[in-house]
Amino acid sequence: MKTLKLTLIFSLFFTTTMAQLAEIEGGIYRWDELPVKEGGQRIGRKIMEGSSPHFEFLEIHATTQEKGAKPSPPHTQKDIEEVIIIKEGLMKMTMDGVSKILPAGSVILIPPLVEQSMENVGDGPMTYYVMMFRSKKPVDVNRGKEAGGAMFINVNNLDERTTKLGSSTSYFDRPTATCEDFEMHVTMLKGKGPSHEPHTHIGSEILLMIEGETEMLIGDQKYQGKAGDLYFVKSNVLHGISNIGETPCKYFAYQWH
Repeated sequence: MKTLKLTLIFSLFFTTTMAQLAEIEGGIYRWDELPVKEGGQRIGRKIMEGSSPHFEFLEIHATTQEKGAKPSPPHTQKDIEEVIIIKEGLMKMTMDGVSKILPAGSVILIPPLVEQSMENVGDGPMTYYVMMFRSKKPVDVNRGKEAGGAMFINVNNLDERTTKLGSSTSYFDRPTATCEDFEMHVTMLKGKGPSHEPHTHIGSEILLMIEGETEMLIGDQKYQGKAGDLYFVKSNVLHGISNIGETPCKYFAYQWH
């Protein structure tokens, strides 16, 4: 009987683990449809969790902290890297004892083994996206350090480059501790039409809507998204985004391999 019980427990654990690590589907993840969990002056929204072509673990969620919410305690991740995008509000971010105050539109890269904590220091809610990932390849902490290590990227310090269709703002393009290359930028399209012709590349990619209305081709399907929505494109899958609204659209685009 004891052996049977242990077998059932192991089977349940194994099944649960495999379910958590199932490969994430490409497509759209709509802000209005995300499951919501509230408590402790916080609202959490789970966006996705599983594996991807380059990551054995990938999890993305969004958190809203109310004004006066208790700061998160300092902690580190052993073999997980993180990227944070501030959606609204004002964040005080501390990494290895260095603190910066960052507004909406700013980005933070947190390598493994870096101690981190955050606090809402604005006059209203603070909302941010967190992308956590563990590579299928071994972590290379030195590679990440040589490329720049942890990063606080204040959107107000970035240069916006004018393009034929609108503008582009580069955040970073570099190796990290868990990726051979990770690139992030923001694109703004002034008028209707595509950003570029549908294409493929080895890197998986996320497009996170900031404002406006878009249509995204992923494989043989088309999806329509607005602010807060997230498109996920797997490695080597045909894709292309277009502005379909009467006003400019704006979105984060980030890819890695």
